[in-house]
Amino acid sequence: MRVNKADAFNLTIKDIAPDKSISHRCAIFSLLSDKTSVIKNFLRAEDTICTLNVIKALGAVVKDENGILYITPPNKITEPSTVLDCGNSGTSMRILMGFLSSMEGFFVLHGDKYLASRPMRRVADPLKSVGAVIDGRNNGNLPPISVRGAKLKSFDYKSPISSAQVKSALILAALNSKNDTPSFFKESELSRDHTERILKGMGAKIEIDNDSIAIYPCKKPLMPLKITVPADPSSAFFFAVAAALTPNSSVVLKNTLLNKTRIEAYNILAKMGAVVKFIQTDDKFESVGDIVISYAPLKAVHVKENISWLIDELPALSIAFACAEGVSRVENAKELRVKESDRIKTVVQNLKLCGIKASETEDGYSVVGGRFKPFKVDSFGDHRIAMSFAIAALNCGGEITDTECINTSFPNFINILSRFTKVE
Repeated sequence: MRVNKADAFNLTIKDIAPDKSISHRCAIFSLLSDKTSVIKNFLRAEDTICTLNVIKALGAVVKDENGILYITPPNKITEPSTVLDCGNSGTSMRILMGFLSSMEGFFVLHGDKYLASRPMRRVADPLKSVGAVIDGRNNGNLPPISVRGAKLKSFDYKSPISSAQVKSALILAALNSKNDTPSFFKESELSRDHTERILKGMGAKIEIDNDSIAIYPCKKPLMPLKITVPADPSSAFFFAVAAALTPNSSVVLKNTLLNKTRIEAYNILAKMGAVVKFIQTDDKFESVGDIVISYAPLKAVHVKENISWLIDELPALSIAFACAEGVSRVENAKELRVKESDRIKTVVQNLKLCGIKASETEDGYSVVGGRFKPFKVDSFGDHRIAMSFAIAALNCGGEITDTECINTSFPNFINILSRFTKVE
């Protein structure tokens, strides 16, 4: 994909892709009810379609009528005769590991070549410690991952990492454990809390006290979902960065999720000097509204807190770092190394190809603000790397190879990008 340099713009975007995290969870959590869930504005991207195909293989009936999904769960989860294909989606695989660990049957989860190299023991090990029967390549760390449903024990688990995927897997395992006592989950800092919010809205008994979550086993099916998925703030953020970098420009991102665990990147952009406004319009399952971002000269920033709230946006933030005055630093972000690519390595390598000085550390990187030069970079099969450098190209013109991966999360990204400049 070749992206030309952009002139000043003032755009309102109403068709940002629906939130991927919430879409995944809505599909999987619908299996916890005994009635049909109704999901409006579900993300129709490769990752989330893989999740829909998996729940269909488990016995769910999925109907897509006039853009609305109707998911009817089976009376009992079906043991599939084939491998459950998660495509490129680590979210699907890790959350499903927790869900299936207490279901009767034998299940194998696999994916594409990129997912096959991503670590799964961060989920498998805590699940195995409470009785789950899980295995895979590399001593249970790499897909394909096998899960044989078992009776799980109640637990009191403190996660060494802040990860919404680990938390979601453990919460689902606890809900389905059929024990008489609650389980407890703790993490060092709050990760994305969509799982807790949605499940509580469905009637699950989940109590939150500071950093501890008490999960009570479900004694009966949960209520079905009736939800409209808001726009994904992680997807919208690419265009926030575009506005922050382009003189005399602004963008309005409509109907976007405003959950505090999802807008930290916008707050960082504001700390750097960009003008950022949040306008709340709804607050049911989640806070939703419009985000307005306008250009201003940027200054460097040191990012080391709330990293779990930034893990998807850091590649795009790195583009802002490259245009800021001074040296920006990221710490405590080792989690970036186990995403769709090693995002510390791929960000630094690609920034250097753009004429920007950058260097790695074990758990982060530093970026010296400078001036982009026309470039050609590789996405390394990582959708967020591809989109981040497409935004960088608005500054100087550039080419990104292996961009089909964008379809895993944001199928209309190129369509929206073409409103800013010529895209070939």
